[in-house]
Amino acid sequence: MDTYKLLIINPGSTSTKIAVFENEKNVFQKNLKHSNEELAGFDSITDQDEFRKEKILDEVKNAGFDVNDFNAVVGRGGLVKFIPSGIYEVNDAMRKDLEHSPLGEHASNLGGLIAGDIAKSIGNVNAYIADPVVVDEMQDLARITGHPKFERVSIFHALNQKAIARAYANDIGKKYDEINVIVAHLGGGISVGAHRKGEVIDVNNALNGDGPFSPERSGGLPVGQLAKLCFSGEYTHADIKKMIKGEGGFVAYLGTNDAYEVEVRAGKGDKKAQLISDAMAYQVAKDIGSMATVLHGKVDGILITGGIAYNKQFVQFIEDMSGFIAPVKAYPGEDEMAALAGNGLMVLRKEIEPKTYK
Repeated sequence: MDTYKLLIINPGSTSTKIAVFENEKNVFQKNLKHSNEELAGFDSITDQDEFRKEKILDEVKNAGFDVNDFNAVVGRGGLVKFIPSGIYEVNDAMRKDLEHSPLGEHASNLGGLIAGDIAKSIGNVNAYIADPVVVDEMQDLARITGHPKFERVSIFHALNQKAIARAYANDIGKKYDEINVIVAHLGGGISVGAHRKGEVIDVNNALNGDGPFSPERSGGLPVGQLAKLCFSGEYTHADIKKMIKGEGGFVAYLGTNDAYEVEVRAGKGDKKAQLISDAMAYQVAKDIGSMATVLHGKVDGILITGGIAYNKQFVQFIEDMSGFIAPVKAYPGEDEMAALAGNGLMVLRKEIEPKTYK
């Protein structure tokens, strides 16, 4: 078997995770921290492109790797247009949308930009992004809200959900496009997706819309009460946005976005922490139940992933409510670096064709 070497780039708001993979083996990984002082001089997130690229190249060189040895560079996908799942080669159309995103600024937009810059400097390799958060495979029925001025949109943890669904398919001796699964990603945001034969045909907006509340997001709120609050004169638009994303969920109820802290507090007898944690698990299980109906009850597995999946009591609560639907299996944590590398390897091995972003 040929040995392929890939550089993986995953930018966050104040850090950049990088990794080097030789086939499926992660041989080097580092999280490069960026201080507020370093980033303060940039007017926009995408202006940080060159700064972060140089940091990455220095770190790769210091670790003893020759950038010219890489067969592909894969970056985390950003807020491009809504697109089908898959791996996309970074091209001019993508760069334009990453630099001037139609859906807003996000650090993940740098993933494709930096990957493209590095691949171009090498000269004979391609840069890719894979399964960005705006993967959209929703069926038309799932888009309807109840009023034509509003539409449900697909923003979720596509990269990890897809990777976990493929892992489960492999575990049961099948292919991803042969099974129906429900995947619940439990992190700072929570997404619950219905995967039908390789496509996520329904999923909640995990960024700032609906679904279960999470450590820092309010999830679906009673719309009548929300509308009244918006016009009460007590809150600005910015206040409401923070309430929905950033200062909702655990933050609003318990003053922390640290799910492990909530777990510890509940374990020590904090009844409110236990109640709010159970309520989150209850809402996740309820959404799993609704996704089971989307799949007409034909569900091969319910997969629980993300950082909160390490909480065995939380997972058990979900299993007690939804285990009658299908087997429940936990895949704690998330490995975005391995998922990005896996997509890149499939292209290099010619198992799949990269898609063209338009």
